Amino acid sequence: MKSTHSLAALAATASLLLGAPAPAAGPKLQIPDFSHLRQKASDSVDISLDGLLLNIAKRIAREDDDEVMTLLSDIKSLRVRNFEFDSDDAYSRADIESVRKQLSAPGWSALVQSHKRDEKEDVDVFINTDGEKILGLAVVACEPRSFTIVNIVGNIDIDKFAKLEGELGIPRIETDKLSKGE
Repeated sequence: MKSTHSLAALAATASLLLGAPAPAAGPKLQIPDFSHLRQKASDSVDISLDGLLLNIAKRIAREDDDEVMTLLSDIKSLRVRNFEFDSDDAYSRADIESVRKQLSAPGWSALVQSHKRDEKEDVDVFINTDGEKILGLAVVACEPRSFTIVNIVGNIDIDKFAKLEGELGIPRIETDKLSKGE
């Protein structure tokens, strides 16, 4: 008898939880580790800076470059995943879609979405906001032989962020081509 009541209570709790609205997505994405792709990749970059590691990076930047220090001062975490392959379609687009799907959650807004069907190139830049404050940024760039995912959590100044393009595995986004529709 006691187990029946426990099961009923568990079922009631589960139905309440399943019916509860999902919390708004925060700026930190759940990025797969892609360990299954490391053996296939000709080159890979995996950067995860937060907590102590980010503080060390900030100290190094402070000594070397005030501009980089200014960029990093309000950042809580930086994650970059970049994989390059010797052949087309060496990775599944489903891996990337699991990240892109998160960017459709409340709080995320697209800044740039460039999709070239013939070249099979996609570049998406999203920001996570709370009112006027930018809480995070995500970049997802895919080509047949490579992909890059960047997730930055923290207060971000977009003008300053543009200076990081091409650094730390962050892809360059050719905004002049995007504005011309190329």
